[in-house]
Amino acid sequence: MMRIAFIGLGAMGGGMAANQAKAGHEVAAFDLSEAAVARAVEAGCRAAGSAAEAVADADVVITMLPAGPHVRSVYADTIIGKAPKTALLIDCSTIDVESARAVAEQARGAGYRVADAPVSGGIMAADAGTLAFMVGCEDAVFAEVEAALKPMARVVIHAGSAGAGQAAKICNNMLLGISMLGTCEAFALAEKLGLAADRFFEVASQSSGNCWSVSNYCPVPGVGPQTPADRGYEGGFATAMMLKDLKLAQDAAAKAGGTTPLGAQAEALYALFDTQGYGRKDFSAVLQMLRGRLSELS
Repeated sequence: MMRIAFIGLGAMGGGMAANQAKAGHEVAAFDLSEAAVARAVEAGCRAAGSAAEAVADADVVITMLPAGPHVRSVYADTIIGKAPKTALLIDCSTIDVESARAVAEQARGAGYRVADAPVSGGIMAADAGTLAFMVGCEDAVFAEVEAALKPMARVVIHAGSAGAGQAAKICNNMLLGISMLGTCEAFALAEKLGLAADRFFEVASQSSGNCWSVSNYCPVPGVGPQTPADRGYEGGFATAMMLKDLKLAQDAAAKAGGTTPLGAQAEALYALFDTQGYGRKDFSAVLQMLRGRLSELS
């Protein structure tokens, strides 16, 4: 059993903390939302009155926060110097690479072992404990990070040194956002050409057009494995979160001198979808915008 401090119990963090408790660990949970803390307690966690209280005797500190400024602030104000120096610090938030490296440098300078470990998989995977983690940390720390993440994970991949987890996450999600748009365009065109969605799925999933967005996360209801499309595009990876990741990718590309025209176009299309009021819908719901059938999302 490990003593785990879990800070950030939102749509993803709540399920992640619950899986740590299910694994038999003692989880001290904290969030600014009292309702989120209450749900964590129902899932077997212990409520902490503050982030500093949560980390006070932790073996592992896991954070799942909205953005880089939140991570920088929480680490500087309530983790570094408050958690035992023996604690392993793991940030699972999706943030900019610069912030991840700055936090890692600050933590290591204070004598901590630290890793950035953003996730892929969405809310369902967070609840099921089947997330994919992309880890940025020193080689000597990875085995310990992998063990700490295991109750929440399907796979844990060492991407490289500090910040590499974040780099891998934003590049992967840029690719996902682009491929989903291509998938949606293809299904929308197939419909216009009189081709049944299930027939096109059978062709695309077994030929050169196949990709994860086709075979595992088809945006058309009733086609292929069950996806958020079969639940009114609820309970998956929110469009607003995809847009956040695409913005991070574009910011990183600008700073690194990278050329990402398809990533930029994907960001623009998801931003358009989001501004029409569908930010909480699964990102695959962009299909309905391309089909001209947004009224079906109401």
